[in-house]
Amino acid sequence: MSIYDTLNKEQKEAVFCTEGPLLMLAGAGTGKTRSITHRIVYLVEQKGVNPWNILAITFTNKAAREMKERASALLGPGSEDLWISTFHAFCSRILRRNIELLGYNRNFTIYDESDQKTLMKEVLKEMNIDNKQFPEKMALAAISRAKEECRTPEDYRIDHDDYRGRIIADIYERYQNRLRKNDALDFDDLLMKTVELFQSYPDILEYYQDRFRYIMVDEYQDTNTVQFLFVSMLARKYRNLCVVGDDDQSIYKFRGANIFNILNFEKVFPDARVIRLEENYRSTQNILDAANSVIVNNEGRKEKKLWTRKDKGELVHYKQYDNEYDEAEGVVSRIRFLMMRGVEYQDMAVLYRTNAQSRIFEEKLKQRNIPYAIVRGVSFYDRKEIKDLMSYLRVVDTSSDDLAVRRIINVPRRGIGQTTIARIQDYAISREISFLEAVFQADQIPDLGRAAGKVRKFGDLIRDFRETAMESEISELMDYILETTGYRLDLEAEGTDEARSRLDDIDELINDIVYYEDHAEEPSLRGFLEEKDMYTLNAGIDNLEDDGNKVLLMTLHNAKGLEFANVFIGGMEEGVFPGYAAMVSGDPTEIEEERRLCYVGITRAKERLFLSSARRRMTRGQAQYNPPSRFIDEIPENYIDVGLDRKSARSELERAERNGYYSGTGNRRRKAEMSGIKPYKLDDYRVKPLDRLEYGVGDTVKHIKFGRGVVLEISRSGKDYEVAVDFDRVGRKKMFASFAKLKKV
Repeated sequence: MSIYDTLNKEQKEAVFCTEGPLLMLAGAGTGKTRSITHRIVYLVEQKGVNPWNILAITFTNKAAREMKERASALLGPGSEDLWISTFHAFCSRILRRNIELLGYNRNFTIYDESDQKTLMKEVLKEMNIDNKQFPEKMALAAISRAKEECRTPEDYRIDHDDYRGRIIADIYERYQNRLRKNDALDFDDLLMKTVELFQSYPDILEYYQDRFRYIMVDEYQDTNTVQFLFVSMLARKYRNLCVVGDDDQSIYKFRGANIFNILNFEKVFPDARVIRLEENYRSTQNILDAANSVIVNNEGRKEKKLWTRKDKGELVHYKQYDNEYDEAEGVVSRIRFLMMRGVEYQDMAVLYRTNAQSRIFEEKLKQRNIPYAIVRGVSFYDRKEIKDLMSYLRVVDTSSDDLAVRRIINVPRRGIGQTTIARIQDYAISREISFLEAVFQADQIPDLGRAAGKVRKFGDLIRDFRETAMESEISELMDYILETTGYRLDLEAEGTDEARSRLDDIDELINDIVYYEDHAEEPSLRGFLEEKDMYTLNAGIDNLEDDGNKVLLMTLHNAKGLEFANVFIGGMEEGVFPGYAAMVSGDPTEIEEERRLCYVGITRAKERLFLSSARRRMTRGQAQYNPPSRFIDEIPENYIDVGLDRKSARSELERAERNGYYSGTGNRRRKAEMSGIKPYKLDDYRVKPLDRLEYGVGDTVKHIKFGRGVVLEISRSGKDYEVAVDFDRVGRKKMFASFAKLKKV
């Protein structure tokens, strides 16, 4: 029996379609990874393609490892020559070989979010810019968005010809200059610099085009503009590009994902073949019917409908509670009930729209002594003690990483204060040398006074570590650093639970170093640091450890890619999910993204799905009454179990309608029946028709989310107006006036 006989009809079509562009629309739980790995095997075994001519790109280290393991199991010898990698890791490898052409050193450092924030603080200080007016995070976000669109500081200056835009462009330019001085790249640079390399050096592009004649990209719906440019350039010569994704699961717009990359794939490649994977192997039919009935309300999507050979299963359960505490109590009671029926805690997950919702679920789980773990997306390598020790290793490896030197110069405490550090920095800038080189010249720096001896001792310490590194393994070097600096002794002396946890982290770091030394072909300090640079790209669910038999709590975004037998989704209310910001934005694509997030949450469930909401929820210290989410309303009655006496609910509904409370018609009426119709007025949520606007074209207006802007266009749209506004902060936006609630300034 052939391995391809286990595939369904559509999967076989995708596997056997090897030449030319292919769009594999793979719905949730339809076996896309299986299809990709079988396609790789088919290319090698049946088409005679060399493994080193195949490239598969995905987004997380976890996904890359899983794909490589599956391909290796099927292919056997030769699979080690396959290139299966994340975008960032692949671009890093290209740049390590060729970045000198762009004026960088091959041993460049990759700055993570913490490093970027530190550098940005310094940039703003150097430029005498008020960080209250231009916060570090805001400036970094603007620069990141520019890089995702492959826009340089000069491009940004052209794109944003206003006061704020010009300031950001100046900050962007100074930030890039500081990165270059430190021989450092941030994560966005890895893609952008690779595209720049390909554009500037066609011979290098052609080398990689010839090397990777068959390219597959997973999770294509999550790609941004610069990733699209990178892939399209790489595939331009041979055009054997297979992209795999699901537009219905595009939920990372806030990270720069451009859903139009997948929606417009056939426009970019008119001869592309499209194959839909719709048979689901995860969920029951009732769960899939609920998911289908929600997502079909989106207009910006490619049509597909999930189905399964499994039984219909239980109806989707929905219940509205009086408040968020009752909701959490109800969810936890159901978890306890399922546990008593033999369901393992690890087969249950509680999902929510925002991290803030976890607090009450935690409280109720603790009260019932139910074990749980929260997935917050914090990487091991982002913990303070790990960043400290990794900075020591970076300083031993290179003199150009100023941030790493400044991080450890007084860790553990050596009596070197911020004033001394600032004087060293000024000296380094004035002589155009690195911070560490300035440390080595401590005796020549004016005004250091007694601190000069402390700085000199730190420089001697680094020299000592470098000499040790030349004749020791990395693990031995780390032990020596811990012993010589007293880092471990300080934590042991502290004796707190937090200190013990940090000591455990340090032990785990050493375990990781030893593992690297045992498994790397040619272990080196630089190789280890490069490998860990890639690790930090995939915080959160990519690094989720086995926490044993515990209920998992996580946001819906973190749940993508996972599956559980029993899923609870809380906070299914207007203003919570979908969120208030999406509702008032006036941008219909914002609601569509929320709906895709709901679809992702629903399709995490294999056997049972529980949805819940609260009539009343505390928001910013005040009680707010929210109607149930429109996504509940979009699930037809025959797929959902509301668990109420319909007759009594209908009587209460009629009484409420007479008193002017929220009711609606059709599914809206059904939703009101289930909820008991208590205290929210229909007029609080109805969008009223607009006869005229208080502003016109050319007027300055203010939006609750986007701030100030100038009205560019106004056009009638039914009973509403469609308004185009050029906002100072976010650029051009189109919105309906009744939702946007713009105020003339």
